[in-house]
Amino acid sequence: MTSPLDVDAPLAAAGARGRPPRSLSNDEIHAKLQQAVLEHRLKPGTRLVEDHLAEVAGSTRARIRQVLARLAHESLVTLVPNRGACVASPTVEEAREVFAMRHLLEPSMVQWLAERPQPAHIKRLRAHVAQEAEARAAGDRPRIIRLSGEFHMLLAELTGNRLLSRTLRELCAQTCLVITLYDKPNTPACPYHEHEDVIGAIEAGDGARAAELMRHHLRHIEQTLALEGPAPDAPVDLQALFS
Repeated sequence: MTSPLDVDAPLAAAGARGRPPRSLSNDEIHAKLQQAVLEHRLKPGTRLVEDHLAEVAGSTRARIRQVLARLAHESLVTLVPNRGACVASPTVEEAREVFAMRHLLEPSMVQWLAERPQPAHIKRLRAHVAQEAEARAAGDRPRIIRLSGEFHMLLAELTGNRLLSRTLRELCAQTCLVITLYDKPNTPACPYHEHEDVIGAIEAGDGARAAELMRHHLRHIEQTLALEGPAPDAPVDLQALFS
């Protein structure tokens, strides 16, 4: 596994560029960090230094500590006594556990939606896939990655089950860490046409097909991973996450 990446130097440089225009709330800081994970901009092993996070987020160490504890509860951050926090680096076993959970939840989730198809839901899903297509056309890789994960979160949201929605958001963020660590080079992890196929099955009211398509989709993502071990990553500039 990679050793933790020290972001002290990028943050020191960021201080000269100024702080955010206002102090961010804990929820906003959490959302920024979670989004950075979803976009693969915040890499596994990256050190999260409380003082510097407080500076770039216009916050305090105490509030940053609360956010980091919340992220640790979601398995996105690892807290090490006397050493601080770093972005989690899931092991191969943990990666397989994440996908096992997704296989348990998501096929049933889309089957449930297909058995209750609603035009408003289909409209939102197709609008989301259209955003994915725009991001691909623009070559905006961070946005492509984030939107691919958010498609699955949207499916959970449409069930109206808040616990399922929160669980899928956490699982998708953990999946992004897994993909960052174990992704095979030049292999798309989440082909957009498979999202369209799932929407089509939901719209047709075919729950069995929607479930099977989701199982195929999740297997496809797993097959793009090389679970032998991660490659080293470059440091990240945390100032950009809060600008």
